[in-house]
Order: sequence, then structure tokens, then C-alpha cells
Amino acid sequence: MENLFKRYRFLRELKKLVKENAEQDKPLSIMDNIVFKTMLGSDTEDSREALRYLLSACTHREVTGVQVKNSELLPVHLGAKSPRIDVNVTFNDGEVADIEMQIKKTEDDIRDRAAFYTAMLHAVQSRKGHAYKEIKRVYQIFFLNCILFPDSDKLPRRYYYMEEKEHDRLTDATEIIFYEMPKLEQQLQGILAGKTDMETLSKEEKWCMYMRYRHEERAARLIKQLYCKEEGIMWAERAAAKIDRDFDKALRKMNEIKDSMDLAQLKYDARQAGLQEGRAEGRAEGRAEGRVENTLEIAKNLLKKGLTIDFIHETTGLDIETITGLSIKTIKQM
Repeated sequence: MENLFKRYRFLRELKKLVKENAEQDKPLSIMDNIVFKTMLGSDTEDSREALRYLLSACTHREVTGVQVKNSELLPVHLGAKSPRIDVNVTFNDGEVADIEMQIKKTEDDIRDRAAFYTAMLHAVQSRKGHAYKEIKRVYQIFFLNCILFPDSDKLPRRYYYMEEKEHDRLTDATEIIFYEMPKLEQQLQGILAGKTDMETLSKEEKWCMYMRYRHEERAARLIKQLYCKEEGIMWAERAAAKIDRDFDKALRKMNEIKDSMDLAQLKYDARQAGLQEGRAEGRAEGRAEGRVENTLEIAKNLLKKGLTIDFIHETTGLDIETITGLSIKTIKQM
């Protein structure tokens, strides 16, 4: 039930995002955490293949198969944190990766969080009676829309457990990778200006370019080249395009609703204008009828006092026939 509720909440957030973008007539961005998770974590061939190729680019190894797992890591004891990660995936012979999209810096230290997540990925593998050598390698991968290491232009930055001076690696079981997306800006400008070629980019950089700039109009030509030439990015584009189609459908629906509301408002305004005009005419007719009734009443009173028809005609303006008719009625009533 809890997982069902979390899925419902996620879908509700995705629908809200689609609606907001539809209202602003803006395309969805892969840099948004919800879109990122939907593109890579959905149970479709497009998402699985995109995830497989992305992992291969990040790990520099061939990835033959992937399986998205529960994104909530179980705590090792009751008082421990229970982190909820973006895309938790196992691949090849049971190796594990967590792929995170971080839109902006937070109060928490992202480096510490990366180390904690990595430890958790190891901890959930532990089973009583199993040897430590059976623990599979884990990768913690962060795509960051912020600069975490301002003193270096290096992309990506990879971290292992290493000896402090001789730098020999303690184990191959852990790797933490940071992709600081804003560091791509200079390369993008060089490509757009024709100073550098897209083929100079590594597979990792191409993926970062695609995810960082897919929603930007200035990079549309480059993005099209990327998904036409790179098979993995092609799968990602197919997965993202499905979300975009849902967005376009929502946009069309909203335009239909808006058009119907505009038409209803026009009809309402027309009815209100007609009612006001009718009320004005009614008030005018009522006033006219009131004046006639008053004049007739005056004529009746004058007749009762014995004044002549000619005098009443000159005084009230009523025609002779009307006054004569009133005179006959008055005589009968008397």
C-alpha cells in the first residue's frame, strides 16, 4: 500500500509538472528530477536501453542488461536513515548503481551524501553467511546542475578509496562519479560557433550535453545530431519524446478547455448584454405605461368633476376617442 501511495504521489507530481509547463508553453527539461526518473526508470524498452547505454558510458564498461530496483534503500537498523534515491539499478553480474539528478546545491554536503549512499548500496547487499568477496561493485553517479568543484574544469570527477601518498587503490568495489553540467557551457558555445566539433566530445560528455541542453532552443540542432548519431541517446530521446507527447496532449487539451471557456464567456457576456438591454427597454416601457396610467387617472378625475371633453383633451393630450370612452365608463360606474 505504501509503495502504491508513493507511485501515486510521483505520478501526481509529474502531471502537475506537465500542467505547469503546458500553461507556460514550455518543453519539459530532463534536468528536472521527475522527468529524469521517468525517462530512465520506466518499465519500457526505450527506458531500459537508454539506461543501459548511459551506464556503459559512465562506467567505461559494456553493460549487457539492467534492472531498475526499489528506489528506497532499507536502513541497516531501526534508527538509521532510509534514503530514497532517484534510479537504483542492478546490471551485468549483480553490480549496483545509483544515478542521481541534483538540480541545485542543498544545505547537505553532496559529497558526504554520495559517500553515504555508496555505503548504503554496499550495506543492503550484506547477507548472513555470505563472504565479503561476494559483495558486488557499486557506482554512485551524480549529474549536477551546479558547480561542486570550482577550482577544476575536469568532467567528470571520479573518486575511489586510495592510499594518501602512493595513490594505490584499496578496492574496486566503490566508485563515485560527479558530472558538473554547467562546465559544459564553454564547449557548447565552441560547437555552436563552429570552433569545435561535436565528435571531440567523449560519450559521457555527449550524454551530459543531451540531458543539460535538450530543452534549450539554441542547442536544438546539436541535440538532433546527438540522438541521430548516438544509439543510446536515440533510445533516451524516444523515452523523453513519450513524455513530451503526453505534454503536447495536455497542451492541446488545455487549449481546447481554454477555447471552450472563452466561447462560454462570450456567450455569457452576450446574454448579460441582452438582459441589460431588455431591462433598459422594460424600464422605459414601464415608465411609459406608468405615465399613460397616470394620465388616464387624471382624465377620469376631471370627468368626475364635470369638466368638458375638449378641456380634458387640451390638458392631458389624450385623444377625443379615449376621453369619450373614459366618459362612458365613468357614467356607468356612477
